[in-house]
Amino acid sequence: MQPFNVVLLQCDPNVAESMAASLSESFPSIHATQSMDKLQSSIAKHHPAVVIVDLEMISIPDVERLCHDFSDVKVICTHRLADEEMWTQALSAGAVDVCGAHDAGGVANSAVRSALIASAKGV
Repeated sequence: MQPFNVVLLQCDPNVAESMAASLSESFPSIHATQSMDKLQSSIAKHHPAVVIVDLEMISIPDVERLCHDFSDVKVICTHRLADEEMWTQALSAGAVDVCGAHDAGGVANSAVRSALIASAKGV
């Protein structure tokens, strides 16, 4: 089994750094990006198991497009506010989970769970 990679798109560099630190315990390769274009390029280049995106950086249609264009990648969304309507929309768009942006441990747990489920399904 090949190691799992993660690609991050977060608006707050401190949040991105905290997430990367939490994720590094389970994922050998974490790539941070600063825009939707760079995110898509990084996904194509690094073939991550999981992508973690900040809903302040991309729209719900962008989430849907990511899930469609990269169907083998599990998308986890984050946001600094607990907005149930937005989170429901993200899940309906294809995200596998939505977590608070400052909950690095929760994001890491979700990423590990999503990667393991994808691996078990042979995705």
